[in-house]
Amino acid sequence: MAASTLVRRLHILDEEDIAGLAALLIDCVDDGAAVSFLHPLAPDEARDFWRQIGAGIDRGARALLVAEDETGILGTVQLVLEQPENQPHRADLAKMLVHRRARRRGLGAALLNAAEELARDCGKSLLVLDTNEGSEAERLYTRAGWKRVGRIPNYSVLPRGGLHATVMYYKEIEQR
Repeated sequence: MAASTLVRRLHILDEEDIAGLAALLIDCVDDGAAVSFLHPLAPDEARDFWRQIGAGIDRGARALLVAEDETGILGTVQLVLEQPENQPHRADLAKMLVHRRARRRGLGAALLNAAEELARDCGKSLLVLDTNEGSEAERLYTRAGWKRVGRIPNYSVLPRGGLHATVMYYKEIEQR
């Protein structure tokens, strides 16, 4: 990760944040990331998505981390903190996104480390996620010590069409 890149938590989303996050999401979908959207992703739809996430942040249901440099937001990841009553110790890791121009520079690992630390700070001891089988993200999670627990075939439609499998992972977070 470049020295000028900062990872920080956003507690509110303003219109500038929403625009930067929407551009990031569009870039990832354009590149084929299966992150709940089909190609082409309209800017209004991307901004609306981030406004909904902002509402979840406002309620304390989600935590959002961003990685940014002087050009703006390069990456993001979320923790879904709001869980069922019998799972207060757990959070879901969601929407790990890194802009194409920032990949292979350690940004994903930095976001993942920050998310794990934030989960610990929030009293979470178990994280879970799903990701596309064979993706760069899957390799990142494996390198970071996440445990693969299973594969679901034909789980989602890729942005440009075609069914693809997802894999589920978990990681136990030690509390201090």
